[in-house]
Amino acid sequence: MKVKVWIALLAVYLVWGSTYLVIRFTVETLPPFLAAGLRFLASGVILLAWRRAAGDPWPTRRQWRAAALVGSLLLLGGNGLVSWAERTVPSGVAALVIGAVPMFMVLAEALRPNGTRPAGGVVAGLAVGFAGIYLLVGPSESTELPPWELPGLIALLVAGLMWAIGSVLGRTSDLPQSALMATGAEMLVGGLALLAASLIIGEWRGFSFDRVSPDSWWGLAYLIAFGSMVGFVAYAWLLQNAPLPLVATYAYVNPLVALVLGNWFGQEPLTPRLLSAAAIIVGSVVFINGAGRARDPRKPAPLAVGE
Repeated sequence: MKVKVWIALLAVYLVWGSTYLVIRFTVETLPPFLAAGLRFLASGVILLAWRRAAGDPWPTRRQWRAAALVGSLLLLGGNGLVSWAERTVPSGVAALVIGAVPMFMVLAEALRPNGTRPAGGVVAGLAVGFAGIYLLVGPSESTELPPWELPGLIALLVAGLMWAIGSVLGRTSDLPQSALMATGAEMLVGGLALLAASLIIGEWRGFSFDRVSPDSWWGLAYLIAFGSMVGFVAYAWLLQNAPLPLVATYAYVNPLVALVLGNWFGQEPLTPRLLSAAAIIVGSVVFINGAGRARDPRKPAPLAVGE
């Protein structure tokens, strides 16, 4: 069993950590919302067909409504904005900002009706974590970091907030009992929402599939087959077969994997300022997640948006 756990954990580390760089390559010639919509529509259809054939009951009408809300927040508001932002923001930086989703989740949980207010130590962890985000994306006279477009950075922060709100709502919504059936339903509806957004904002105007590069097609195929299928299946299996503190480590490892891969394969610089911000953000997330599990040991690790 230990060997299977570590194989599944390594799959989550490497696959989900790599999706940020692959998204960057995918949106080079594919419109971002269109690419994300195609990814999740295909993944949702595959997951739903598989789980239905395996005997999972079909979602009820009420569960479809819940999946529509949660899936739109997670995938349209989360992954769609990440894909859009990565046209200008390096994949490693995107991974670090989205890696701070547990901090946004603490805020979303505190602000919802009858939500859980964070303890003093968690508040201190939030302050340190958001200071790390400011160090990462804030203005500076230093030329260590490239001049990213402000809209891309704002989109990443909004994406983290949308993913946090969707994750909090997903815990209390009437979703299918099967985690993979619920994920498939969210992917299907979220994929449709992404395609609708792509149409509304005009991504189709002047676009031709003939102009899409092989790298973008391969990237989309990787995101469907590995990012959305292998990653989610491995994660769902881990939740049932591995200690939750061990599963939660993906939230700390994935941004670091994304930084390394972005540097190796995307020529994204690893500057002292970037590495310092990474240490602060990841350290605060480790502290906040640990404090949250201490209060509720049954609490699962949140999914990260870039996956």
